[in-house]
Amino acid sequence: MAGRRTITIIGGGVIGLAAAYALVRDGHTVTLVERGEDVGREASFANGGQLSYHYVSPLADAGVARDALGWLLRPQAPIALRLRADPRQWRWLLAFLHACNRHMNRKNAAILLDLALSGQAELQTWRNAGLDDFLWRRPGKLVLYRDASTFRKAARAVTDPNGQRTLSPSECAAVEPAFAGLQPRLAGGIFSPDDEVGDCFLFCTALRKALSAEPGFRLVRGTATLGPGPAGRCAVGVDGRPFETDLVVLAAGIASRALAQPLGIDLPLYGLKGYSLTTRPPPGTVPSVSVTDYDNRVVYAGLGDRLRVAAMVDIGSEDTVPDPRRLAALRALVAETLPGALGQGEDTPWAGLRPATPTGVPVIGRTRYGNLLLNVGHGALGFTLSVGSAMRLKEIVSGADARAIG
Repeated sequence: MAGRRTITIIGGGVIGLAAAYALVRDGHTVTLVERGEDVGREASFANGGQLSYHYVSPLADAGVARDALGWLLRPQAPIALRLRADPRQWRWLLAFLHACNRHMNRKNAAILLDLALSGQAELQTWRNAGLDDFLWRRPGKLVLYRDASTFRKAARAVTDPNGQRTLSPSECAAVEPAFAGLQPRLAGGIFSPDDEVGDCFLFCTALRKALSAEPGFRLVRGTATLGPGPAGRCAVGVDGRPFETDLVVLAAGIASRALAQPLGIDLPLYGLKGYSLTTRPPPGTVPSVSVTDYDNRVVYAGLGDRLRVAAMVDIGSEDTVPDPRRLAALRALVAETLPGALGQGEDTPWAGLRPATPTGVPVIGRTRYGNLLLNVGHGALGFTLSVGSAMRLKEIVSGADARAIG
């Protein structure tokens, strides 16, 4: 080990909190800087709730560009593109199109799978150490396919029959009876029995509580700034005051892009706006298994007595205000797919910006500044990849592993 360090982490979402927990457990002194009133209030707040360890294929894949043309003609498509006079958007889109091929998808999916499974194993260790109270369950995940050609393509990509099983429509209905009404419209499904669910915001809260009991941790609420410092180092400020630290970890989601700009670092991040609904269906109607309606890009996760439904990707929408038209489309789809899930129609809507790279692979590693590390770009897989990313960061800090990702 390279020795104990004082480490400042910028960003109090699930990525920054998991990194802080891993580093404190490894003996380092950690300060977490969060600009908001509380941790986990941005992209981590009301995400899909799925810990999809075995299903981490990037959005960029062969055929996606072709499908996107069709989506542009559908007002309620799962992915909406609003082109802007923004060079960052065009650069991101061009890089995304370059990654839309089978070879790169499989290569990047393997990277994500390794990161995800290492995180799953470590989360079990953390839970054994007492980290709890975030509605964790291991019900498995069922991905439902309506289109036959898409299902055949997904079935061919299954390489671990123990981690993923291909199912017929009737077998899908047996695994999760709440979706049995879809059986006549299904081509099949893929079930991952070891995948998990949990409430990401409650996970952030549990991490903050556990960290608060550690003498080597403190939480600072304030606005961080970064800039070039002496001797090739990154200088840190909090609310305009210099902040001394051995190492800096940038883990501030989409805000990381602006924070890195004064350093001359152009992070390949773009905010993909996603939506969710949280509802309390009638007793006995919450699905037990975590379910993804693949063709509509909608996920369903039971969190206690609540149901979290997450969907939609808006590319080019830079605010977090829920679009009423998108919410109406999502409610209509849920009502058609899972009748009764919305109860009396009362739900809590949410929208957030998922900080995505064009390839879907996060950026984890050192920079040209000797004291600055990155842990950014997890997109829609922040919850799933948070612990694995934290462990990779810990290994880089300790010198046990110098490999970067992304």
